[in-house]
Amino acid sequence: MIFRVAVRADLPAVLALLADEERVVDPASIVVGEAHERAFADIERDPRNEVLVLTEADPDGAVLGCLQLTYIPGLGQGGAERALAEAVRVRADRRGGGLGRELMARATERARRRGCALLQLTSNKRRSDAHRFYESLGYARSHEGFKLPLGD
Repeated sequence: MIFRVAVRADLPAVLALLADEERVVDPASIVVGEAHERAFADIERDPRNEVLVLTEADPDGAVLGCLQLTYIPGLGQGGAERALAEAVRVRADRRGGGLGRELMARATERARRRGCALLQLTSNKRRSDAHRFYESLGYARSHEGFKLPLGD
């Protein structure tokens, strides 16, 4: 497996992982819209954001997992940054084989090397399998999260 920062060519595969977590979506079927292009370009330019992928080591290098890490400065935790993991996904047909554990271990190490005091994430309340997975990694349900949609 190869763990690396995503490049633009990975965008359809990352969007395929985000499109449906219950089945494998062919990246060739994904329409990459202008908003996706803009968001990816913004993430690439921002030193506090990165999309990371876990790929097969073969020449095709299929994307098997992804996540976005955002580094947040703050006054708490002694002024240390915290890392926020979002959009954590492993391809549906590859779950249960340790790829998610590897992806999260690599992200955790990346945040540690950067000096982050903690790594936090949120997970949809309906994703009970994901919650068990995160708890198996040592994550604690320490807060209740709230979201306010701002779009139409």
